[in-house]
Amino acid sequence: MSDLSLTVLGSATPYAEPGNPCSGYLVSSGETHVWLDAGPGTLAELRRHTSLDRLAAIWISHLHADHCADLLTAYYGALFADVELPAPIPLFGPPGIADRLAGFLTNGPSRSPVERAFAVHELSDGHRAEIGPMTFTAAAVEHGIPAFGVRIETGAASLAYSGDSAPCPAVTSLAKNCDALLCEADGPEPSEAHHTPEDAGEAAAGAGVRRLIVTHVGPFLTPGDAVTRAAARFEGPVAYAAPGAVFHLP
Repeated sequence: MSDLSLTVLGSATPYAEPGNPCSGYLVSSGETHVWLDAGPGTLAELRRHTSLDRLAAIWISHLHADHCADLLTAYYGALFADVELPAPIPLFGPPGIADRLAGFLTNGPSRSPVERAFAVHELSDGHRAEIGPMTFTAAAVEHGIPAFGVRIETGAASLAYSGDSAPCPAVTSLAKNCDALLCEADGPEPSEAHHTPEDAGEAAAGAGVRRLIVTHVGPFLTPGDAVTRAAARFEGPVAYAAPGAVFHLP
């Protein structure tokens, strides 16, 4: 039986703020560490806790830059710095992620060898991966591009992450009876691509989760406003994913 910890590397959107990188988290169970989304600035924060060669995997919800751009510098760190990878890092992400990275990293006639740094596994609805003691189950969510939420489980704890998504049944289903839902609460008004804080609260209530953590709070809301508005729709504890915060589950 293993518990889970969630460390917030950054939660800003749509670009990094002083002291707060974009979306990125470290999910750990025992000595197994997974980098969950890799927004700009999160690689430096990741290195406060672990190193690229100690990661069990990287999991990317979608290919908007505020969730994946630090994969570019991670590539250089993995291959051309002081890191000695025993094998390419397993990278779980939306279809086309390898070519997307190569399209940016290639600087000459030969395609950049992204597969030397990353062992790429493309996500699909219902995709499951066993990573150490953790099981990652992906679900397609509604964001206007291929995007995935994820449920992470051990024998003792469970965490759901919405990724970026409009309210949809997939988020509620992923989070069903979880110890915590990490849910974006991007803006003050309803959107076809994002949750409002009220939407996040309703998703948490509908799923019967024990705790709601709001993240990806946009520039037109304060974290305090987001927590207050989400709490109006969810009776359990509501917290903000402040950079550097650590949540232990259950």
